[in-house]
Amino acid sequence: MKISEDEVRYVAALANLQLSDDEVRRMNRDLDEVLTHIEALNELDTSNVEPMAQVLYTADETGTLRDDVPGATLGTATALANAPAAGNGYFKVPKVIER
Repeated sequence: MKISEDEVRYVAALANLQLSDDEVRRMNRDLDEVLTHIEALNELDTSNVEPMAQVLYTADETGTLRDDVPGATLGTATALANAPAAGNGYFKVPKVIER
């Protein structure tokens, strides 16, 4: 399957990423390889393959899980100590919805 550079740029724009022309070409090649691999996997006959079970499939509800024991909380001051920007007890982040 071939993916076009325009499609790579479109996906990058959806993710709010600015890619250079070299990065677009590299992503184009990498995504094309991934999609080619997926196409090869889709050609496999899995009609006689048993569904796989989850790790806890035959265990009771808490099979291998540890007890949920509350611990000490982090605290606002500690959480914000290394934040590049903070204010009013919150992390300040740049707006990403609008460009």
